[in-house]
Amino acid sequence: MEAVAVNKKDIRKLSISQLKDFLVEKGEQGFRAKQVYEWLWKKSVQSFEEMTNLSKKTRELLEEHFEIRAVKVSEKQVSSDKTIKSSFRLFDENLVEGVLIPADDRMTACVSSQVGCSLTCKFCATGYMDRKRNLDAAEIYDQVVRIKEQAESHYQTPLTNIVYMGMGEPLLNYANVLESVEYITSSEGLGMSPKRITVSTAGIAKMIKKLGDDEVKFNLALSLHAANDEKRNTIMPINESNTLEALKESLQYFYKKTGNRITLEYIVFYRFNDSLEDAKELWKFAKQFPCKVNIIEYNPISEANFTNTDPQTLDKFAGFLEEKGMIVNVRRSRGKDIDAACGQLAGKKKEEIAE
Repeated sequence: MEAVAVNKKDIRKLSISQLKDFLVEKGEQGFRAKQVYEWLWKKSVQSFEEMTNLSKKTRELLEEHFEIRAVKVSEKQVSSDKTIKSSFRLFDENLVEGVLIPADDRMTACVSSQVGCSLTCKFCATGYMDRKRNLDAAEIYDQVVRIKEQAESHYQTPLTNIVYMGMGEPLLNYANVLESVEYITSSEGLGMSPKRITVSTAGIAKMIKKLGDDEVKFNLALSLHAANDEKRNTIMPINESNTLEALKESLQYFYKKTGNRITLEYIVFYRFNDSLEDAKELWKFAKQFPCKVNIIEYNPISEANFTNTDPQTLDKFAGFLEEKGMIVNVRRSRGKDIDAACGQLAGKKKEEIAE
């Protein structure tokens, strides 16, 4: 039995036309492919048994040849501020993370795009892990579905927003990320608006330009965290090959092609990037294209010595940008009483398994 299971194909890797060809070849009616696709992508079923408008014979045929590699919740932590963090177990036993972030005006899912990460950002728990592999589109889609289920069951509220800000660098998994957005936004899928989706990148200039060429409808966020090359090189090695000048050009290009205002994410670290001089450098970088700035409170991790700046310095920093006419949002840290920083929960589970 085990050998048969290994040879089964992942049905969600098939296009609807490939699925139709398979069914017709096996003597089934071609329209069944549309029904199966609806079960997979609109109703998000995790087994063929749930496809109740198919005959038992058809379901058994699918079961014989295919599998649904559904992503499962491995562990869930609920914070006192209602944030829910989950580690998700993939079909090959790897773990990734997703977070449900409730707010008064929105219910946001934060999802991962890779198992681990190759970019080694010094303040990020995921940056201290090896990159194992890219997630496929269905695995990203499943995270959204599991978090959507949590929003509905815990808070009786629909999911409103999605951010690709979990483990991994989305633009190094470009094709799968765009395919997952297609399933999430399609009328044949979850039907969410692309305007409710934000993809966050550490800054890969040529891929930002590719997003522009592809005229994507979703929003783009750049994890900036320092607006001079020397400081940014220190905490984000990717900057050495994707300088601020290169990023500026790519973001201008992206805006020209899509008309979408860019979000700059900026964690204000204590005595590293929190001075008025740092704020001035940020303003000079940001004024070169339409954007808003999200100042993010840091979730400290054991691997790094970074801490949050103090409230007074933060207020001065944000105040300077506002005086310059910039749109500034201060995002407070969520889930402080759980393993909230990206990579912490999956990393902890991995250590427990290793022991």
